[in-house]
Amino acid sequence: MEKFCIITNTLKDQDYAISKQIKDFFEKNGKSCLITKDLPFDLQAVSSDIKRTDISEIPDDTECAIILGGDGTFIQAASDLREMGIPMVGVNLGTLGYLTEIEQKEMFSAFEKLIKDDYILERRMMLHGLLYYDGGKKKNFGTALNDIVISRGICGRMISVELTINGQFLDTYIGDGVILSTPTGSTSYNLSAGGPVVAPQVQAIIITPICPHSLNNRSMVINASDQVELKVGRTKAEAADEAVITLDGRLGLLLQTGDRIEVGKAAQETKILKLTNHCFYDVVKSKFQ
Repeated sequence: MEKFCIITNTLKDQDYAISKQIKDFFEKNGKSCLITKDLPFDLQAVSSDIKRTDISEIPDDTECAIILGGDGTFIQAASDLREMGIPMVGVNLGTLGYLTEIEQKEMFSAFEKLIKDDYILERRMMLHGLLYYDGGKKKNFGTALNDIVISRGICGRMISVELTINGQFLDTYIGDGVILSTPTGSTSYNLSAGGPVVAPQVQAIIITPICPHSLNNRSMVINASDQVELKVGRTKAEAADEAVITLDGRLGLLLQTGDRIEVGKAAQETKILKLTNHCFYDVVKSKFQ
């Protein structure tokens, strides 16, 4: 590899101190490396699909994006870069570091592998959502590496969520909501809600109810080619249900009875470069023991 860029969480890499060290390393090895800048944060423009990185300055022929931060930074970068298709490597400056596999103390030895093209390319599926809300408005809700979640609104009451797969009504979940997860996201909110861990290479969508008000509701793993619809139902006849929908934990929209989202496998994917010998099961064991 010859051309790199760096996307950093400036709260964890103040004044770009670590980013500058990495940039110097690549340039001393005859490579090009760009440190990207954040876009201005506009409270009025907050949405599930807003970009945090100024990708306009990243050359089209960039071969690798190095992400400095935690898993949240990595997931946001995956969204920002999804149209460019640049492979990503994560350096963990956070806590868990499930997606950011490289620890800071070993990053330069890992980067030497990048220079020598000694890596394994993993392709991770993403989810895409199309939202219908507010009496018929249609919104391209965005693309998620981890999950799309409908959960109870600020009033705190249980909600009813109707599940349809490939046009066939399947079930109604009454509880705190429903998670639609990718295999990558199966170790995130899905896991906390009691859902299964699914190996990231599997092509599947995991459907997990959140605190279901039933003894029989369990997670489901379906084919990635299936089309899923989640519709906010009505738990009580006298009042509409209120819900919140989020994408990879980012701010979304308030929903109410009758609003729905259609979810399927996204056309884009996230490319991750693996530089260690740790397999998926090693990571699960070390991170979640």
